[in-house]
Amino acid sequence: MNMTTTATDPARADRLYALLPVVHRMRDAERGYPLKALLRVIAEQVQVVEDDITQLYDNWFIETAQEWAVPYIGDLVGHVPLAEGGLPADTPACDNARVLVPRREVANAIRHRRAKGTLALLEQLAQDVAGWPARAVEYFKLLGRHQNINHLYPERHRVVNLRDMDALDRLGGPFDSIAHGVDLRRIDSHRSTGLFNIPNVGVHVWRLLSLPVTDTPACCVEEVGPHCFTFSVLGQDAPLFVAPQPEPEPTHIADELNLPAAIRRHAFNADPGAFYGEGMSLAIRAEGWAGSAGSAWVPLAQIVPADLSHWAYVPRLNQVAVDPVLGRIAFPPNQLPRKGVRVSYRYGLPARLGGGEYERPLHQPASAHALYRVGEGDGYLFHRIGDALAQWRQDDPDDAVIEIGHSGVFVEPIDITLRDGQSLQLRAAQRARPVLRLIDWQTDLPDALTVSMGQGSRISLDGLLVTGRPLRVQGRADADTRADVCGARVVIRHCTLVPGWALEGDCHPRRPAEPSLEISNLRASVKIEHSIVGTLRVMQDEVGLDPMPIEICDSVVDATARDRQAIGGAGDGIAPAQLTLSDTTVLGIVDVHAIALAENCIFTGCVNVARRQIGCLRFCYVPCGCRTPRRYRCQPDEVLAAVRSRITDADRLYDEILSEQLRLRPQFTAERYGQPGYAQLATTCAPEITRGADDDSEMGVYHDLFQPQRAANLRARLNEFTPAGMHVGLLFAN
Repeated sequence: MNMTTTATDPARADRLYALLPVVHRMRDAERGYPLKALLRVIAEQVQVVEDDITQLYDNWFIETAQEWAVPYIGDLVGHVPLAEGGLPADTPACDNARVLVPRREVANAIRHRRAKGTLALLEQLAQDVAGWPARAVEYFKLLGRHQNINHLYPERHRVVNLRDMDALDRLGGPFDSIAHGVDLRRIDSHRSTGLFNIPNVGVHVWRLLSLPVTDTPACCVEEVGPHCFTFSVLGQDAPLFVAPQPEPEPTHIADELNLPAAIRRHAFNADPGAFYGEGMSLAIRAEGWAGSAGSAWVPLAQIVPADLSHWAYVPRLNQVAVDPVLGRIAFPPNQLPRKGVRVSYRYGLPARLGGGEYERPLHQPASAHALYRVGEGDGYLFHRIGDALAQWRQDDPDDAVIEIGHSGVFVEPIDITLRDGQSLQLRAAQRARPVLRLIDWQTDLPDALTVSMGQGSRISLDGLLVTGRPLRVQGRADADTRADVCGARVVIRHCTLVPGWALEGDCHPRRPAEPSLEISNLRASVKIEHSIVGTLRVMQDEVGLDPMPIEICDSVVDATARDRQAIGGAGDGIAPAQLTLSDTTVLGIVDVHAIALAENCIFTGCVNVARRQIGCLRFCYVPCGCRTPRRYRCQPDEVLAAVRSRITDADRLYDEILSEQLRLRPQFTAERYGQPGYAQLATTCAPEITRGADDDSEMGVYHDLFQPQRAANLRARLNEFTPAGMHVGLLFAN
């Protein structure tokens, strides 16, 4: 039985009524169907019992069981949850329980025991337990050794061949093939890790996702030359990632093509066909280009791997140079693409965050709504957002959705005005990442994506990437702001409002001091979720008005520097807002009226609130010397309190406090938007931060990944399935 069938289904709700003789149904119809209503209530309870019985049967199978039943099935096959990763919460369907008792590991428990000790099993464990692609390496096979005439190892008897550039490029990584001297340290030592020894086995895992961008315009780097392009539409240098291919057989050891790794120049040069092509890791489309022989896609034979670090390499006629490490493209200077360049490629990010071509839930309006679809091709009525907005203004519906169906770049002014009670959702379709590139259209007015709202109106942005100018939300000019424009709601979901408006080639922001989101002269509630936004600035009259409620969850607020204001008011003043934050990383200073609640968050800059009497910060990192509401289990407060209780000498206490403050300061793989490890906590970050949340997960935007629990469970499982006398280590490739 389909469990999605509900009691509102007429076929199920009226089945008892259908069993009555016709004469009784005729008499019931004459009296207004009271008997039908009674039997519907009885049928609803019958359906509840039937659905429960059906689900009980489904719970006997690991593929269809509910989350709460997975640990019980695991107990039947001898699967024991590991306390090292933490204990599941009391709520049966919590995310933590799914991480600590993985459904896939329970399903494969018996098969894993039969394959104990094999490299393929260690890779499979990483995928089943932690959800990370992995490559297992036996390091004794990389030890240099004296040759025996009966057992020759020709690849392990010599020093490094300096002419083998590909082997040198893989040196020290998970694909290393050069012979090494012995390293006596254990690979699983918590002090100092050693690799090259007889009992050492390493499991390299890739935590970054390889996310696609399909058929989107490339960016012409005009300051260098009209023949120079970057894969990223924002113009920054970013490495391209592999589109992982399935392994041919279960015993196969993963190589570079099977993992979401960054593409190396030498690997691309050795076999371009393994990476380049339509539907593969990268592809270039230059329609009408003279060198493409009439085809829209540049043929593989004309792709030249190159190092374009300083744009010094100039390709020959009918050739296109590609640098996968920097994500750059170079055409011949005298053979330019006249009709533009479109690319498909993969980029790396720790999670599905901001605007991207990943599957995400689409929130439909509660009532009937008008739908305007924007895209390329004959299936779309509108090819520009402005055309869809013009039709929307003409129709003037109460609820409407403008859906953008492809990953194009829209360079057009966008001005939205909502009347009282009207709602509009501007969103990307599934598997699309439209880019709104706002440029300088007018010399006498600021150019931005402007939304003017009326009383009780609602605007929602979903799945978009906005660059070039900020998003400005304001009250209608024809309304009395203090009296009329209230009850409005602004929702930003799965969007990227580029910090600093745009990026330089090295990922530095072009306008670091400018806000990405401005809210002015408006009484509204604001919600930001699963998004990347720059500085948020709230400007309104504070006299006689309650602070604006702003809720931010699972997001990054990036001021482009720790000493710049991330959330504030006009002129770097205090924002008249009351914040509610959860699982958020704030890179910058926060100046607000109040914080109602902040949990599992990281604040890299100082936090200053005007009203400390209300609100609470719990399980957060907040720098010392901040003016905050009361704090509960926050860092570095917990560690510093322990230091003060342990040390009484004043001079030693001062040195110890300084040392602990430096140790606890959050460290990130990258703090610049556009880099692969953006806002990801570094492996050298203090454990009080990486396991400082209320459920022992990490603080910040990637809290829901539960990476500490994954790593702890995986280490324990690897030790369980490693042969006696061997040491296995978990190594993070990115």
